[in-house]
Parts: sequence; C-alpha cells; structure tokens
Amino acid sequence: MSLSEADIRVRHLQETALRYFFEVARCGSLTEASERLHVAASAISRQIAGLEQALGTVLFERHPRGMVLNAAGEILATHARRASLDAERAIREILALQGLRSGKVRIAASEGFANEFLPPLIVAFRAQNEGIVFELNVEPPAQVSARVRDGDADIGLKFSRAPDKEIKVEYRQPAPVLALMRHDHPLAKSKSVTLARMSAYPMALPAPDTTVRQMIDVECSRQQLLMESVLTSNNMTTLHNFVVHGGGISISGEVSVRHLVAAGVLVAIPIRDRGMGLRYIEVQTLVGRSLPQAVQSFLDYLKQRLSGQP
Repeated sequence: MSLSEADIRVRHLQETALRYFFEVARCGSLTEASERLHVAASAISRQIAGLEQALGTVLFERHPRGMVLNAAGEILATHARRASLDAERAIREILALQGLRSGKVRIAASEGFANEFLPPLIVAFRAQNEGIVFELNVEPPAQVSARVRDGDADIGLKFSRAPDKEIKVEYRQPAPVLALMRHDHPLAKSKSVTLARMSAYPMALPAPDTTVRQMIDVECSRQQLLMESVLTSNNMTTLHNFVVHGGGISISGEVSVRHLVAAGVLVAIPIRDRGMGLRYIEVQTLVGRSLPQAVQSFLDYLKQRLSGQP
C-alpha cells in the first residue's frame, strides 16, 4: 500500500465536518479550503454550520476577507489537529504490522541545520531504512515551532532562547556563538575572542530576525559597542563563503559549521562575552502527541548525532 493510499485511509478516520472545519481554520478562508479539499465552498459552509449548531456555539469570527477562530474554535482546532495526527499514526502503525517498511518524517528546521547538518544524517539513516521518506522545510526559528504546533511537521529543530507554547522539548543542549574565520586571520590563534576585538575587522552577520544576531545586538547595546556589518544575509551558506574567500569574520553555532571545521577549512573560536552563551539547540515535537514509529526512530537517531555519539 502506498503512502498516498494511507493518506486516504487517514481521512476515513476523521469526521467530515471536523476535517472541513480544520482546513478552514488552517487556511482562514472558505475559498482556499475549497480549493485544497476539492469540495464546494457551500458544502464546507454547511458542514461548519452543522458543527456549530451541534456544539451550540459559533467557532469563527466571520470577516469580509476571511474567517478567524474564536476562543471556542481554538479549542476545537487543537482537538482536530491532534485527531488528525493520531489517525495518521494509527494507519502507519497498521501498515508496519503488515510488514510494510514505510513511513514519512516531516521536519521543520532553521537554516543553520537544514543546509549542512541534516542532509548527511538523512542519507545515513535511509541507508538502514530505505522505505522511510523525508520532507524538510527550512523556516525562521519562530515558524519552526509554529509548524510543529500546527501538525505540519513531526520534528522541529532550531536554536531557541525561550520556551514555546504547546511544544515538547525532546532534546536540548547549549549552543554558544562562535567566531568564524580562516586560519590566516590575525585572530585565528586566539583561544577566545570578544566582540570588541572582532569589531576591528570586516564582519558578515546574519539577518536581524535570527537568534544569533539578536544576541549580538543585545550584547553590543549593553557594551555601547558599534559593530558594523560589511555583509548582512539571511543565508548562512553565503556568510560561510564570505569567510572562506577571505572577506573577514562571521559568527555561527558549532553544529552549523562542524563540517567546515572538521575539514580544516575554517576556525571556530569561542566568544567570551557573557551574553553569547544564552542560546540552546532544541529538538521539538508537539506536546501530548504519540509519534509514528518512523518519526520516533529518526528522532532517537537525531538526538544521538547532536550529542556527538556515532
């Protein structure tokens, strides 16, 4: 049985009205839900109206440009999301009992993990589990957690500084910020550096919406230190290549540049300013969710590799 056939069976485990309601909640629009479900908007509207009548309460605030969940709708949407995930898990476990080695792992990750860290892990995992397929979406850190909460991702991987609502932290480890430079840079022999010393050289910095940039901006503000960036980019590979080609210094977490340091291409040096250690790598799942077998297996493998185990 194919994964698409399994998806069809998942739908049969969900009430039609609840499924229609959840799609409108996700889209915020009857029209868009109609296109995604391939069902007339009027039919979706009737199902939602019947659901509201059965519950004795409205579930949406209806606006000219869309529909927004109210408090009652938020409660039902949480239930519907969990019901959808549980139905998917049940189908895939039944398929596993039938001896079909298949499964899908959906990951949302920030760019620092998605570019270099995760692809070789997926390749190595699939070498022993060929029937498992993956979907990897690259998102800003806040959107990683949102995808996990909405059920669009089984696993979230990101840098974090504060807890997220409805998120279970499966694994957490410190992720201090490192200065990234070539071996021939004047600071390359240092055991550690400060932001003040780094500011004397050309810098390439991540975009302001990243956790690492926010940490640097806060610390520079505290020290009243001016750190000018000659290159700002929301692409970590661009920043790494800037350093590789002799442009100056950049900053990064250890996992994101582990391959470059191991290959001897770059040097990563600890930054000893006190605010540079207040960040963590987090592996996230949805609170209260029982994970499908394929997802749990990869989750265990991911945690081992993050911790440095072979």
